[in-house]
Amino acid sequence: MFPLESVRLPGEELPLRIFEPRYGALVRECLGDAREFGVVLIAAGREVGGEDARCDVGSMAHIVEYQDLGEGHYLLACEMRERIRVTSWLDDDPYPRADVEPWPDEPGSAVSGDDIAAVEDRLMETFERLAAAKKTTLPSRLELLGEPEPGDDAGRRLYALSSRVPMGQADRYAVLAAPSAAARLDALRDAVETVAAMIEFQLAGGGTPD
Repeated sequence: MFPLESVRLPGEELPLRIFEPRYGALVRECLGDAREFGVVLIAAGREVGGEDARCDVGSMAHIVEYQDLGEGHYLLACEMRERIRVTSWLDDDPYPRADVEPWPDEPGSAVSGDDIAAVEDRLMETFERLAAAKKTTLPSRLELLGEPEPGDDAGRRLYALSSRVPMGQADRYAVLAAPSAAARLDALRDAVETVAAMIEFQLAGGGTPD
């Protein structure tokens, strides 16, 4: 397991520079096996040296490319894949370890294309408001929001859309930990409204958000 101070959603890329000895050991073991490890958010404390509190919902990272820099240091290019849930944390020996299980989306209310389009429209309104305040040209909707990949269902499209929203880590975790696609849609709606309200607050103060 690799605890981080940020939430990584299925479908995202994860570049890592490994320099700590215990994570060098993790990488060596992964390279000799399935090239996968779990990634979870640090809920409190610091990752370096341990003594951190870890969230129990995360994603599996698959090592796509790596560079061995010597002396236990690595550069990794990873792809986040299926969502997982920790069933029990084990002793760090020498790196964080846990028993995990896949956590696919649970049954819930149907999420339609119109539901997702409505969130996309609201997000575009927010981006357009920010671009107008900064007097900049907004990229196209396709560039900003992407488009569904072949075979994507509503749950995966919501992950992909969420990865493009400049939300805080708590909101990203709410998206990741939503049990169903319908619950993920609600979490994303809330996150978009939070971002929109933050932008309006900053603009009302006479400034322009970064």
